[in-house]
Amino acid sequence: MAVLDNPRHEAFARALAEGKSATEAYVAAGYRFNDGNCIRLKGNERVTARVAELQGRAASRTEVTVESITKRLFEIADEAQRMKEPAGHSVARSAMMDAAKLNGLVIDRAINENWHHDVSNSPPTEDEWTEAHSTH
Repeated sequence: MAVLDNPRHEAFARALAEGKSATEAYVAAGYRFNDGNCIRLKGNERVTARVAELQGRAASRTEVTVESITKRLFEIADEAQRMKEPAGHSVARSAMMDAAKLNGLVIDRAINENWHHDVSNSPPTEDEWTEAHSTH
C-alpha cells in the first residue's frame, strides 16, 4: 500500500504506528481534539491497513536473526583486523569465535568428573570420609 492520499490521514496512521493513542495521533495529525472522530478515523479500513504496513516495516528493520548477528560479528572482525595491532587481532579472533559458536561450529563442553560419587543430603561419617580419601 502506498502513502495515503490525505496527508492528515497519513500523519495519523504514522502516529498510531509509532504507538500514540488515537487521541494523541489525531491531534498530532493537525485535527482538533475530538474523541469520536479519532476513533472513527482509527477504524477506517485504509488507515488500519496503512498502520499495519508501517508496523510491519518497522518490525522487519529491527528483526534480529542469527544471520544479522553473524554479519555484524564479521564486520567487527574485519574492522579490528585493519587496526594492525595486537589488540585488534584479539578482538577479531574473539568476534570470529563468537560467530562460530552462534552458528554451531564450536560447542563449549565441560567435563563433570564428580559423576561417579554418591550424592547425599547428609555429610559423610568420619569412617566414610576416611575410606573415600585414604590412599590404599
